[in-house]
Amino acid sequence: MNSELASIIESLIFTAESALSTDRICELLNEFEREDIKAALKDTVAYYHGRGGGFELVEVAGGWQFRTRPAFHSYITRHIKTRIAKFSQSALETLAIVAYRQPITRAEVEHLRGVDCGGVLKSLLEKHLVRILGKKDIPGRPLIYGTSKEFLEIFGLKDLKSLPTLREIQALDAVPQYERQEELQLEPEKAIPTESDLPFV
Repeated sequence: MNSELASIIESLIFTAESALSTDRICELLNEFEREDIKAALKDTVAYYHGRGGGFELVEVAGGWQFRTRPAFHSYITRHIKTRIAKFSQSALETLAIVAYRQPITRAEVEHLRGVDCGGVLKSLLEKHLVRILGKKDIPGRPLIYGTSKEFLEIFGLKDLKSLPTLREIQALDAVPQYERQEELQLEPEKAIPTESDLPFV
């Protein structure tokens, strides 16, 4: 292991405002070989994992970021008293629809939810959880929406493929219900777009 290279990479990731991709690290460290950088990243992940300390190096939102271990969340919030972001039920429903059905138009979201979603979409845009991907090539050229890189960071997802499946979500429902509302079909045959398909900034 190249300890100097690993230390340089640590310092870059530590000072980055958001997750730093492998491509960006390679671009910044063009005097090193890409394979050496990838090996140093792998070794650094293993080091922090084996160390068992208070934080670790994880791959999230298509990049690398130091994060505190989830097991210590309750202790950390005592110290920093973070104001936990709260979402309304309508915002969570809308965000879930956008996440699983993107790219999607406002009309399509409203069709699935059965109510107007203009205000909710505007709020999600302001929070940088949803972004405008472009316009759909149909009459009226409506805007199409998708999730942002910030969405992946906030929810700790490596990429969109890391979203839980409908089966995994249903497995969380441990209490049997005698009357179930019809489940929203998420069209499993439709492939979830990968990060490379989305024009993240």
